[in-house]
Amino acid sequence: MDGYFAGQPHHRLRQQVRDFAEAEVRPRVPAMEESRSVHHELSRLIARQGWLGATIGTDFGGMGVGHLGKTVIIEELSRVSAAMGAMVQASQLGAAKILHFGSEVQKKTWLPPIAAGECLPTIAVTEPESGGHVLGMAATAVREGDDYVLNGRKVFVGNSHVGDLHGVVVRTGPGARGLSAFLVEAGRPGLRVGPERPTMGLHGFGFGELSFEDCRVPAANRLGEEGDGLAVAYSSSVLYGRANLTAVSLGLHQAILEETTRFCGERRRYGEPLHALPSVRLKLGRLQSRLMTARLTAYHAVHLLDRGLPCDAELMNAKLVNVEWAMDSARDAMEIHAAAGLFTDRPVERFLRDAHHMFAPAGTSDVQLLRLAEAALGTAKGQWSERLADAVRLDSVP
Repeated sequence: MDGYFAGQPHHRLRQQVRDFAEAEVRPRVPAMEESRSVHHELSRLIARQGWLGATIGTDFGGMGVGHLGKTVIIEELSRVSAAMGAMVQASQLGAAKILHFGSEVQKKTWLPPIAAGECLPTIAVTEPESGGHVLGMAATAVREGDDYVLNGRKVFVGNSHVGDLHGVVVRTGPGARGLSAFLVEAGRPGLRVGPERPTMGLHGFGFGELSFEDCRVPAANRLGEEGDGLAVAYSSSVLYGRANLTAVSLGLHQAILEETTRFCGERRRYGEPLHALPSVRLKLGRLQSRLMTARLTAYHAVHLLDRGLPCDAELMNAKLVNVEWAMDSARDAMEIHAAAGLFTDRPVERFLRDAHHMFAPAGTSDVQLLRLAEAALGTAKGQWSERLADAVRLDSVP
């Protein structure tokens, strides 16, 4: 399967990321689990590898390896630490808004430092009262001369505590055309980052709250035109969010299989390895089958995306399949480990906790199913992958 979708550049990239993850990330995982807090140093170290620039073209200092290359990077990091895979995927969301909607000045200003790992971008859309209902947001931006004044709160902002540049979608008027997006530098007066809160999983990654109180932002920081905010939010979620969370789930799924087969070889029952038991072998077979099919859906979707082909349904399905099956495999792995899986000296309980963090962002599984039903019925209202095809198509696919 790798040979069909990926070429030698992808294989070299995979090995590079895997070597880094084993050498630099794995030794830090125990400390991240113990502290349950954002790991600033490791986040910056990963960013400096240039991987945030996967989909940024070489003309802006990026890698230009497209969505498949991005998937490989996130997958391999997530195989060792889903938290660090999540950190990279969240920064990719932040880069997307500039790639698709930024002016030439904004691109020249921000894309090179993002690609170099000197700037970690975020995107802030979700609010406490509206959740995933984007049109229900209440945060506002009011034009005052050459500035906009922002007020309101955003929650579940990936990389909230390490972000240097926040892409914020707020309301500038009524209705669907009343949303606009702005680039807000982390140090601006009136912007406050909320305290870190302990989470179920993804320890080392932060997704917290940003609050804006009369935060003044130059009009030059607006992304696109007034009214483009809905497109900024949806395109980032559909084209990047679903693919990125798919990649995190895929890497986590690979780790689940590897750890469980290792355990089954080490642990003995009735004088034989645990995997000699038929009930265990059946579960291992399910893990293997799920992972193979999940990887196929993931690579197929981003393969289409890199070629500028309509693929909204494929991206939805990839997110649905990868998230649901990673959670199913984590539960099966816990059953195979039995009581041994309840202790933190083995990572399987971490895998189960981390897998649940992939469920809600970019749409829950129910949301994906509802959108897939629209595709089946022919009632879908266009495709974001088609609307932005020119912006995501690779000039040359490795």
